[in-house]
Amino acid sequence: MKLNFRNTFLVGLAFMSIISFWQLYDNIVPLLLTNTFHMNETLSGVIMAADNVLALFLLPFFGKLSDKTSTKIGKRMPYILVGTLVAAVLLVILPIIDNGAAAGKAGFFYTLPMFVIILGIMLFTMAVYRTPAVALMPDVTPKPLRSRGNAIINLMGALGGIIYLAFAAIMYPKSKTEGLAHVNYNMLFVFMAVFMVVCVGIMFLTVKENALTEANMKLEKEHPEWDIDSDSEAVSEDKSVSQKLSAPVRRSMIFLLASIALWYIGYNAVTTWFTTYISKIMGEGIGGASLCFLIANAGAIVSYIPLGMLAAKIGRKKSIYFGTGLLTVSFALAGILTVTNDHISVIMYLVFALIGVAWAAISVNSLPMVVEMCSGADLGKFTGFYYTASMAGQVVTPILAGTLMRVISYKVLFVYATVFSFLSICTMTMVKHGDVKADAPKGLEMFEDLE
Repeated sequence: MKLNFRNTFLVGLAFMSIISFWQLYDNIVPLLLTNTFHMNETLSGVIMAADNVLALFLLPFFGKLSDKTSTKIGKRMPYILVGTLVAAVLLVILPIIDNGAAAGKAGFFYTLPMFVIILGIMLFTMAVYRTPAVALMPDVTPKPLRSRGNAIINLMGALGGIIYLAFAAIMYPKSKTEGLAHVNYNMLFVFMAVFMVVCVGIMFLTVKENALTEANMKLEKEHPEWDIDSDSEAVSEDKSVSQKLSAPVRRSMIFLLASIALWYIGYNAVTTWFTTYISKIMGEGIGGASLCFLIANAGAIVSYIPLGMLAAKIGRKKSIYFGTGLLTVSFALAGILTVTNDHISVIMYLVFALIGVAWAAISVNSLPMVVEMCSGADLGKFTGFYYTASMAGQVVTPILAGTLMRVISYKVLFVYATVFSFLSICTMTMVKHGDVKADAPKGLEMFEDLE
């Protein structure tokens, strides 16, 4: 049994558009709030966390709603199409408001409240399709291959992030932005809107969701042994209907979700505040930050598939231990380097590459561990739980990290990230389920289904 790389890559186009969007959102929106609208770190942190508050409720809701949806184009596809199109339109409006406010134009349209309203509606539409887009991969992928499938999905996401970051680094280098009272990011937002529509348009034209889902359900019914986890305990006898988790599995699920929240608290603090952080600490702008994130994504890209194969050999839990341990050490090193240097060095780029590898090891395995514990009928629901945990961490961290940076010092950022990454290792020790292994492909075998 081999993973269908072609279908997985095409399904991953939706995730590619999502990750590229969030890369822009985390890099640019804090700059607009602090520079154009002159908000302090705590208040801008509240704005940055607001989307995550919405996501706590909306991601599980739309995941479960998509589980129950049935249309000619599939149960996930309608949400993906509508969410992408609306978000792309609203994305183009944001820099118009920002530029008008910076130029002192009159009218409510160019005010902070209008900016926040458009931002809120746009983030709502992103929540509409994020869970359905992620749930589509396990819908069409056999259980033993989901770590490998998730590696491909995350590879696509990292590629999307790299495309955005490369564009930002080229169009907005330090030489073009240094000394400017205001930077016009209109080109960046328009590029992202077009990119999102193109990605999802290609996916819609090439992925036949209903046919792929039905084929996978048929295959899984022929292999009931796939419903046994690494402790040889059946999580559920019938995967076609919703099942209540047993007490041991539920306990593992709770600690796994806690781990997810903790590592997102550490990681999202860096992705949210790093651009602002190095502008204050090192005098760098979006170009320098984009290059660091570009290298981190490159590190993730070269490691996603090998890490998916590694998980098939040593298990998902050990792979996550490796990722969280490496993330903790890398954050500590990044903190030391940024406060002891006045420019971004080669060593710092190497550390960000390691951060990318660490995050890849975590992200390849965490979602498959969550959905491994549920029935097939609940994939969307439990995917929603996964994103609820991640969003819970991201609700806390922009506000808490921003406040600590304002009250104590900007230098606290990487100390904060290091501590929460370490705490996620502690909670992972209590996770005992969801660690399914599968036979890893050898040599060129992994490319046999790539067309």
